[in-house]
Amino acid sequence: MTKNEYLEFCGTIAAAVSDTPFENDAESVVIRHRDTRKWFALVMELNGKTIVNLKCEPAEADFLRSAYEGVVPAYHMNKVHWNTVFLDSDVPEDEIVRMTMNSFKLTVKKPVRHKSGSPPD
Repeated sequence: MTKNEYLEFCGTIAAAVSDTPFENDAESVVIRHRDTRKWFALVMELNGKTIVNLKCEPAEADFLRSAYEGVVPAYHMNKVHWNTVFLDSDVPEDEIVRMTMNSFKLTVKKPVRHKSGSPPD
């Protein structure tokens, strides 16, 4: 999967927007939730390779790192909760899509819970 293909896919996620927030870096792209602006994907170049950082549950993060050479602890992010995925690697395209949607779900705004454990009426 190329960077352009990945960004095109992210553009199909209805509740997502992308931007280039880093001064003097027009290459890195952040994919965010439209409403909360929380990141769920960060696309960058690392040593001439395109990578994307994606949020993941810790146990799954470890599993994915052992299953694919192209998945490593996150570059410049929390290494327990985020993985770096090399887009041009052994990770299948459908798995990159699944991991992206999982990251999207993990970073969605959680409903406020009251002491009773249920949302307000």
